[in-house]
Amino acid sequence: MKKLIIAGGRPLRGSVQMSGAKNSAIALIPAALLADSPVTLENLPRLSDVAIYAEILEELGAKVDWVGDKMTIDPTNLQPKPMPNGHVNKIRASYYLMGVLLGRFGEAVVGMPGGCNFEPRPIDQHIKGFEALGAEVRNEQGCIHLKAKELRGAKIYLDVVSVGATINIMLAASRAKGVTIIENAAKEPEIIDVATLLSSMGVKIKGAGTETIRIEGAEELRGCRHSIIPDRIQAGTYMIIAAATRGDITIENVIPKHLEAVTAKLQEMGVHVYEMDESIRVVGQPTYESVDVKALVYPGFPADLQSPMTSLMTQARGTSIMTDHVFNNRFKHVPELQRMGAKIRVEGRTAIVEGSQLNAARVRATDLRAGASLVVAALTVPTGLTEITGVEYIDRGYDHLVENLQRLGAEVWREEE
Repeated sequence: MKKLIIAGGRPLRGSVQMSGAKNSAIALIPAALLADSPVTLENLPRLSDVAIYAEILEELGAKVDWVGDKMTIDPTNLQPKPMPNGHVNKIRASYYLMGVLLGRFGEAVVGMPGGCNFEPRPIDQHIKGFEALGAEVRNEQGCIHLKAKELRGAKIYLDVVSVGATINIMLAASRAKGVTIIENAAKEPEIIDVATLLSSMGVKIKGAGTETIRIEGAEELRGCRHSIIPDRIQAGTYMIIAAATRGDITIENVIPKHLEAVTAKLQEMGVHVYEMDESIRVVGQPTYESVDVKALVYPGFPADLQSPMTSLMTQARGTSIMTDHVFNNRFKHVPELQRMGAKIRVEGRTAIVEGSQLNAARVRATDLRAGASLVVAALTVPTGLTEITGVEYIDRGYDHLVENLQRLGAEVWREEE
């Protein structure tokens, strides 16, 4: 197993190029299986979750050709094999196979998904949608069994705004007869990205990015080429790193509108942020003011940046407050930050953060975004070496992290534990 070693205390400067969005990629890859001919995805990030998904597709009979940032998926020989365990247990997004296989074959057997284990995330809204489309759903020995003689369009109201459920229902509805309407749908940019791919394949979709999405399914879907949107969470993390290190970083290949909530909060703290057409420049300052942040569904402050932002809050004067309205208990990074000297206490959904100087320590990433928060924290430490274990979590969402940080002037490297 690898660990990260970081010697902090340096202002990071330069530019960094963002890759395609991880949260789009892990939905677009299975979506490609709905086509009857090859689909090519461009601007694909080099992440462990993507590699696992490629192996899952090959197990199902698809041909996968992944070169650089392009992946061509040929689903011609796809089969609805039961996938009770193995790779599907390693990533949470494996649940998209339910909607894809149900839509294309009318049946699926998929094991319960894995991924970051910071909080139970039920799939009841996914199942509600599948049943509304006409599927019978059973949970047997940790596997979801889905079967439908015919999928028919339906009106589905999501009790909870869920990105995963919205996309999964879109995938199944793409092959259903008639029109499906999803109400109280998620609005994230990744939803629009999936809708754009499905539209290119021949599905008629309206309203993606709003609370009501209308999908008219098709019996046959064609292959196409699709370029994945930039990763707003990765970009937001580098924005926070620029502020935390009092650096000057330009983040290239971004959509600034996707990061408006992050920009607003950084500016409220006193960080200088400059938006261009496809890039954002973040210039750190000597001192920061405390800030209150509420992590919300899009277009609010991203819940996936709650952890890194909490690390930045330790660098502000006074008391900052982080409230997570998306997840109940996504504060497993806090005990690790406390090992580094952070003055944080958690009360329910809220973390109360006092400004403090952090110290080098040996800490452990417990999930993807918790790992990112530890990287941010370590880069602020003025002396000593911080060791971060659990690097496999970080590799699930940040490609070329060490190389990018080194190009920006950070002293960081990997070692074997």
